Amino acid sequence: LEGVDVEKDFAFITVGACGPCRFGMYETQYRKALKEAGFKNFTLYILDQSRFSSEGGVELTPSLIFQLLKGITIADILRDISYQLRPYETIRGSVDKAVEKAKKDIYNILKKGGKLKELIKAFKNFRKELETLEFDYSRVKPIVSVIGEFWAHTTESYGNYHLHRWLEEEGAEVKPEPITGWLDYQFFMEKEKTVLEIKSKGLSKDKLKRLTGVIALSLLLRGIYNLFRRTLSYRPNPLPSQKLLKELAKPYYNHFIVGGEGHLEVAKHIYNVVKKKAHMTLSVKPFGCMPSTQSDAAQVKVLEDFPQTIFLSVETSADAEVNVKSRIQMKLFEAKKVAQKEFEELKSKYPQDVEKILLKNKNLKKPFVKLSNNYIGIAARVVAGNLSELH
Repeated sequence: LEGVDVEKDFAFITVGACGPCRFGMYETQYRKALKEAGFKNFTLYILDQSRFSSEGGVELTPSLIFQLLKGITIADILRDISYQLRPYETIRGSVDKAVEKAKKDIYNILKKGGKLKELIKAFKNFRKELETLEFDYSRVKPIVSVIGEFWAHTTESYGNYHLHRWLEEEGAEVKPEPITGWLDYQFFMEKEKTVLEIKSKGLSKDKLKRLTGVIALSLLLRGIYNLFRRTLSYRPNPLPSQKLLKELAKPYYNHFIVGGEGHLEVAKHIYNVVKKKAHMTLSVKPFGCMPSTQSDAAQVKVLEDFPQTIFLSVETSADAEVNVKSRIQMKLFEAKKVAQKEFEELKSKYPQDVEKILLKNKNLKKPFVKLSNNYIGIAARVVAGNLSELH
């Protein structure tokens, strides 16, 4: 950064909120860290998630909102595809290398304004890079969905014991939650609250403006997300319907209880089971997170109603890493057995040596191979989705 004035040339924008939990105190901690690092005049803006506003002078113009949505959705897409492909790469580190190159290319485009045409071209180049790689889908791995408190399940740091990468090392394919999904939830809940106000107090110009605004933002968010998914043959996971998630959680959790992840922890768990999205659901949260503790109480009933699920809730704290990982390993062992059983039952339907075909058939070693939706594990999905290649 030689010749660059960090305090004048850069700013940090993040999301915050009121309240006594960590989410309400991030700004103070950030400012303390910046001051101690020698950047006491560094510009920091907090976007208030509850009011769609910012403190400190950032004007949320349509252009800025569009840029922020593009950046968030792109980051989610890159993260999602890397977690789907990395466990099966035949050359270790090849997926990370391709992702890092794409990130640099996309960063330079966003820095210059981020035109959609240029971003799509960058994604197509990224796709071409991935298509030069080979993957071994004969590796049977359990899909582990990581949900929970927002920061704990999205971070990849000591704050959650580098949980995602550690799960990979332990033989799982990780299904991370996208930040885009959380934004979609915020827009959905704003719409739900506005509709409730209209029903109870009547329609007004301000309420109509707010309602149309959040609906438009939700459509824009999903549109951008699916635009980039399309360049990768829709391989990155889709955003689930917020209406569906609400209905899944309804018997267990009132969706108007909006602290933390609200009803989403319960909904995502059930969604993973009924829609065959994961062999195991892991809910992670910081020690003493009240909204997640409430969700855990509801999960007891979910476990009764869906006994086939493999679910574990863990809390992170400074001295609990060994205990947390030991508990996860026990559940992961169960998930591995379920994933293997799923694959063996499918394999028994065919006289061919399925593993041998997966290893030798080049068409079945591509990153964007056709996948069936009738199974959970990638090995089973590849076999079921490419029956013609097995003959």
